[in-house]
Amino acid sequence: MTVAYEKYHGTDNDFVVVDADEYVPDRAAFAREVCDPAEGVGADGVLFLALEAQFSPPRAVMTLVQPDGSTAAMCGNGARCAARWAAERTGADAIMLDTQAGTRRAEVRDDAVTIEMGRASFAPEDVPLARDEPLVEEVVAGEDAPDLAVTAVNTGVPHAVAFVDDVDAVDLDAVAPALRHAEVFPEGANVTLAAPRDDGGFDQRTFERGVEGETRSCGTGAVAVGVVAHRLGLTDDESVAVFPPGGRLDVGVRDGRTTLTGPTVREFAGELASTPEPRRIRHA
Repeated sequence: MTVAYEKYHGTDNDFVVVDADEYVPDRAAFAREVCDPAEGVGADGVLFLALEAQFSPPRAVMTLVQPDGSTAAMCGNGARCAARWAAERTGADAIMLDTQAGTRRAEVRDDAVTIEMGRASFAPEDVPLARDEPLVEEVVAGEDAPDLAVTAVNTGVPHAVAFVDDVDAVDLDAVAPALRHAEVFPEGANVTLAAPRDDGGFDQRTFERGVEGETRSCGTGAVAVGVVAHRLGLTDDESVAVFPPGGRLDVGVRDGRTTLTGPTVREFAGELASTPEPRRIRHA
């Protein structure tokens, strides 16, 4: 059996999109194989989307399965791609997305999509943290932890954010695993580096939990950079430009609520085997 899929990306954050009506007997195994760049299509995750076009605005239920087979409660760039997918099927310029982190409204304008990202939280129980106090600009203790001052925040998923002078001067693959698995993060954390730019924005690099490596862009990470920059007094702008390697994202921080805006691109479509060992059959 085969399933139809489409490939999208948001600032080079790649996703395979599959209609949830398609029969995939083992989504975790499917995602592990499909996301493999050598054996599958190559992606940072698989979005299973169930469209409910009878509502106004139309709704879509989003489930993100990551390359390691786990699910993530929220993904900013994935949500933006999901909104684009739903808009292309309904002609709507507003989409309601139901995610594991809550319902989020998306606005689709030309190639750009803005998604509500909800309220970021520094509260230990929300991140979550294995401590009673927020973790704000502290060096994470531990024999194997890197010497970085970290702020912990949940922007739909947990992030450990460290501001440095130059994100490219840090060997992220070397320092991130210790932080990602640090004892203070009982469920693990994404590791995000940020550095101020001369134009007032921030450079960003993120090592993603579930991908277990650096991605070209991370939407929840960009939001984490924006809200932590506000928390640390590095900016008071309501719109913060964040620059991961894949392009520019704009983070809105207003009255405690956040938004994420950036481009989305549909790359191609095709079919895949629905078994745990999918192979690319064709794309157009």
